[in-house]
Amino acid sequence: MGFFDRFKVKKVEGVDDTMYLTLREERQITKENTKIIREFERQKNRKNVKEEEYLTQMKDPSNVVEFDNLHTYFFTEIGTVKAVNGVSFDIPQGKIVGVVGESGCGKSVTSLSLMQLVQAPQGQIVDGSIRYLDSSGKCYDIAKMPKDKMLEIRGKEISMIFQEPMTSLNPVFKIGEQMDEVVLLHVDGATPESAKARSIEMLNLVGIADVEKIYNNYPHELSGGMRQRVMIAMALACDPRLIIADEPTTALDVTIQAQILELLQNVKDKINGSIMLITHDLGVIAEMADLVVVMYAGRIIEKGTVHEIFKNPKHPYTIGLMKSKPSGDTQDDRLYSIKGQVPNPINMPDYCYFCNRCDHAMKICSEEYPELVEFSPTHMAACHLYYGKGLLEQKKGKE
Repeated sequence: MGFFDRFKVKKVEGVDDTMYLTLREERQITKENTKIIREFERQKNRKNVKEEEYLTQMKDPSNVVEFDNLHTYFFTEIGTVKAVNGVSFDIPQGKIVGVVGESGCGKSVTSLSLMQLVQAPQGQIVDGSIRYLDSSGKCYDIAKMPKDKMLEIRGKEISMIFQEPMTSLNPVFKIGEQMDEVVLLHVDGATPESAKARSIEMLNLVGIADVEKIYNNYPHELSGGMRQRVMIAMALACDPRLIIADEPTTALDVTIQAQILELLQNVKDKINGSIMLITHDLGVIAEMADLVVVMYAGRIIEKGTVHEIFKNPKHPYTIGLMKSKPSGDTQDDRLYSIKGQVPNPINMPDYCYFCNRCDHAMKICSEEYPELVEFSPTHMAACHLYYGKGLLEQKKGKE
């Protein structure tokens, strides 16, 4: 008997069912994954694809982006990670949509799917659609769009501010060279002189002093806040319709965080664009967002306006996040934390992912995944507490 053969899967309810595979099983998984990945890569790398194949229609023309049942998986040698597993929400024109949740819930993978930047070949969009309405009025399904066409949209129509600017900026090129490249790639008729003028204009816009000096500096010569401002300036260079801000204030101190958030708000108003703001900080969401999407383990468990989510949260996970936020009203010595752990992403259950951590868990919660319950046209949550057998169980318990 081999070393790996001695480990057997033992399922215990409420406990992470991590499994150890034999070498034969790993090779079989790799072989099957290779077939799947090869087909997805072949579709993305097609040349001379007719535009009709990825043109579509928006459900609501007032939206910039519509995620519809998006599934993005990572095919690893020990199984398939369902990082985004059926996500649906809209980003309206001129609004800020905050996507919130703990680390690993699928926030960043959702945004990278929109940019077609999911780490390939392991990471692939396997199902669903991402409808995007461009500035000319055409609607594209980004999930079906070939790579060469996506190059025309990424950076020009949709831009992204990454979480860590030091790793996003190339350390061997000056700030000016990297900013000029964006303009030269995406602006028709741009010259080195016009590209530099645009870069200087953007650096001024984001509140950087002595722009000529910064333009000629290398990334390591700037502070974290300055590098983040440079990333924002680069993202705005082509007046995008949508800015994706992936935790733009994570590595910054509180004073700089406030400045960056105020800058994003002002810029959004100036260009009349939309922002997809990804964060785990509920304070940032409360200050910035118009609409809120709460994600857990690759799915949306609640969404609504910022007023609905903060004043009347419905899902126990959302309520737990609210209670975990430090405030002046905290009476206890210890800050509240949600018990337990997220399920193993390679072997997700077919029932509620949060039931092993939920204080309100019922029998039905460990039997089937809950449906989205609508509390208003904009507010909905996926929880058994509000419909069907879950409601009956609660009534019986009270009686």
